[in-house]
Amino acid sequence: PEVRLVGRTGRCAGYLEIKKFGEWRAVDDKDEICDWTMKQADVICQRLDCGMSVSRRLSLHSPKQSFFQIDFSCTQTLKCMKLESFYNIFRVEITCSDSIRLVNSSNQCSGRLELKMNQLWSTVCEKDFDKQDAEVVCREIGCGPPVILQGALFGGEEAPLKRRAFQCEGNESALLECRSSDSTTNTCSPENVVGLTCSDYIRLAGETSRCAGTLEMLYQGQWKPVVDKFDLLEEKLTHSVCAELGCGAFVSARTEEKQMRSVWWITSICVESGNKLRECGTLNDDIHDTSMEVICSDLLVEPHISLFFYSEEVRAPTNQTLGIPIGSAFAIMCSIKPQYQAGSFELVLSSSTSRESFTLPAVNHSTLFLFSAANHKHQGTYSCIYHAYVFSRNFSSVSRPICLTISAEFIIRPFVVLMVMMASILILYCYFKVCSCQRSEQEKNRYLEDCSTKSYLKEETAVSRNK
Repeated sequence: PEVRLVGRTGRCAGYLEIKKFGEWRAVDDKDEICDWTMKQADVICQRLDCGMSVSRRLSLHSPKQSFFQIDFSCTQTLKCMKLESFYNIFRVEITCSDSIRLVNSSNQCSGRLELKMNQLWSTVCEKDFDKQDAEVVCREIGCGPPVILQGALFGGEEAPLKRRAFQCEGNESALLECRSSDSTTNTCSPENVVGLTCSDYIRLAGETSRCAGTLEMLYQGQWKPVVDKFDLLEEKLTHSVCAELGCGAFVSARTEEKQMRSVWWITSICVESGNKLRECGTLNDDIHDTSMEVICSDLLVEPHISLFFYSEEVRAPTNQTLGIPIGSAFAIMCSIKPQYQAGSFELVLSSSTSRESFTLPAVNHSTLFLFSAANHKHQGTYSCIYHAYVFSRNFSSVSRPICLTISAEFIIRPFVVLMVMMASILILYCYFKVCSCQRSEQEKNRYLEDCSTKSYLKEETAVSRNK
């Protein structure tokens, strides 16, 4: 059957219609397209030669219309439709990227960039493309800002190379809206074609941690809450949220009342089929006052551990050991970026034979553990564990470890210092003694000279009188 998108400017966005039995009718999934994924929408975009799917949504429409119902499992052939008349006020709306697409990746927001010009798809050279151009592409396909721009990540030989240099300002809504010119680069090997990865299209918002909050998904530059269509909060769905965000394990989820907004609908059956969250989202024009709050285990940032010796912070390269003299005072500071009030730090000392811990409350998000005299029992591996009670649960986060050794340097150093001081005193004593002796000799010689001079003068005076 033939397919088309109508009701919007251009042929690559609009309401999905299928022609069968000689007439065009709107399309609705048998379960309000909740089982459709972005991959199925991609099939429609590909059939229309319109790049990749950017979004799909349920749009309000007048009731009492005949729709084609389509089974999500047969989108590749579209041969499993049936014509039925039923009351429905929603119909499927799909937006395709039209002139760009990311291919050779299982993620909708990454892949090799291909550009459609003169009805042909071609790759783009890295030398003709920069970060501002990438920002426009990521926004055009409905993803977050670019995080990786590198060739050879997604292959480069399947499509011909298009030598076109782009000069985007960064605020354009589509790549073909940017200024461009003929490329001045003479050659471009397949490993240098543009490979692009855009940032997260989902987030947990509203809290001080990126791993806890209201689940939202990005759509045309706007973040909208995500709602489980049937309010089941299935384990597979919520676990996928934490996994995709790199936030550890799923802890809990609940629905909460929020202000009235349009939302994304997601069903667990779609996620359980191995699809990404973005592939399972359907934007719904209907207004909802609920959203989904998800809490993951890694909601605390990693604390920082520092060693202070002689009142100065001592740093060591990764995987290297720090050493301090025996008997010296030292301190270990545990700190963390501000997230939640209160909390405590546990300093753990591990050695080959024992494990010891010290716990103090956090003050201004840090704690200082003081040790008055280092000895061999202080030798080992130290790490800071931050504990906080938030969302009615206990959470913790561990710092990187530092290794500490205790040396005998403190015994040698005072002896050396004492010897140096004694030698200095002896040298000064000898110096002043010699100087004193020299002065005495000089004064004696001066006295003898004076005596000799006076005797000579007396003799001269006596001779003069006799004459």
